This record gives sequence, C-alpha cells and structure tokens, in this order.
Amino acid sequence: MKKSKAKSAAVFGIMIALAFTLSYLESLLPLNIGIPGVKLGLANLVVVIALYRLKTHEALFIALIRILLAGLTFGNTYSLIYSLCGGLLSFAAMALAKKTKLSIIGTSILGGTLHNVGQLAAAAVLMGTARIAYYLPVLLVAGLLTGFLNGILAKIITDRIKRTDD
Repeated sequence: MKKSKAKSAAVFGIMIALAFTLSYLESLLPLNIGIPGVKLGLANLVVVIALYRLKTHEALFIALIRILLAGLTFGNTYSLIYSLCGGLLSFAAMALAKKTKLSIIGTSILGGTLHNVGQLAAAAVLMGTARIAYYLPVLLVAGLLTGFLNGILAKIITDRIKRTDD
C-alpha cells in the first residue's frame, strides 16, 4: 500500500512540475496576435491527460496547483484571477464532457474555448464593462485551435501510455 501512495505522489509531482514548466515555456513564447491573453495552453495539455488518466479530483488538484504556482510566479493578481476563472470553467466543462464520452480531442477543444470565455467573463467583471466582449470571436477561435492541437497531443500521449501499461 505504501508503494501505491509513493507512486501516486510521484505522479502528482511530475505532472505538476511538467505543467508548471510548460507554463514557464509558454510565458517565454512571444505570441502576439493583438489580443491580450491568447496563449497556446500548453499546461492544459497536462490537465487533459490527468483528467483521462487519473481520478477527476486528482486532475482538478493538479490544475489548481499549476494555476496558483504559475500565477504567483509569472503573473500578477489579475492574471491569477483570470487564470482561476478560466481554468475552473474549463475544467468543469471538460470533466462533464468526459462523462458524456466525448473524445479527448473534443474535450480539449471545449476546455480551450471555455477557458477563454471564463477569462473574458472575469475581465468584464473586474473592468466593470461588457464592452470587451468584442474579443470573444477571436478568443473562441484561438481556444478552438489550441484545444484541437492540445487534444491531438493528449490523444497521442494517452494512447502511448496505454500501450506501455499493457
């Protein structure tokens, strides 16, 4: 039994470290398309894989710790709030989508788009205006594209993990 707890702790540590590292790498990439907050969502790749390989509450723990670590290290109060709102909405939608047997790619697309919706909603509340909703079409397209690419990577990785488990 202790070996199982040790293995679980190691998996959590590795996944959190990987998600945090991907967040850092993403902060170094100059992705400037004229819309603030558009990112590749590389750290969400780890969350999607965790959602399909671990229990839902374990994947949520990884997502929250990653958001907090990245927000406190690379961001500010506002970026932390945006990330938490986007991350929680995204995670809730992905957890529900997984239960409906949506593919891992579809789940990732849903997560990518709703992450941007959650961030935009947080920004509208914090700024006290809904006028920033004009960003929504671009953010939806960005979330769709990054969610699709991350979903493909998540499928490849989870398929490989399954083969090594057999």
